[in-house]
Amino acid sequence: MPREFTRSDRVSDAIQRILGQVISQEIRDPRIGLVNINAVTVTRDMAYAKVYVTFVGSDEAESLAAAAVLNKASGFLRSFIAKELIMRSVPKLQFIYDKTAIRGQEISFLIDRAMKEDSQHVHDDEPDAGSDAANDGEKA
Repeated sequence: MPREFTRSDRVSDAIQRILGQVISQEIRDPRIGLVNINAVTVTRDMAYAKVYVTFVGSDEAESLAAAAVLNKASGFLRSFIAKELIMRSVPKLQFIYDKTAIRGQEISFLIDRAMKEDSQHVHDDEPDAGSDAANDGEKA
């Protein structure tokens, strides 16, 4: 029977869980603020891990700067991962600012606005019910 999850998936989940705890408790840099770790992908050889993050209440420039701060602290964070995981080598971390959540909110707003405008146009274009009955009587 095939395995449901590969080793890289299990390592990715463990790294995400550990980083969620360590970043909030150990990193005291005010430029970072609140961090959401959206996903972690680990290469098959377990050498590198890409950590996709977003920052709550930050604009894009601040978020990019905060991601750079996390990249500089990646060695420090990697040491915490090494203490928690029993692995021969711990993947090198690369933090990437993830714009998908923000882009999703923008698209959701645009869809809501388009649906609202569309519902207003539907009510404007509908003919009156009385005029249809009058036209049916003329055809008969």
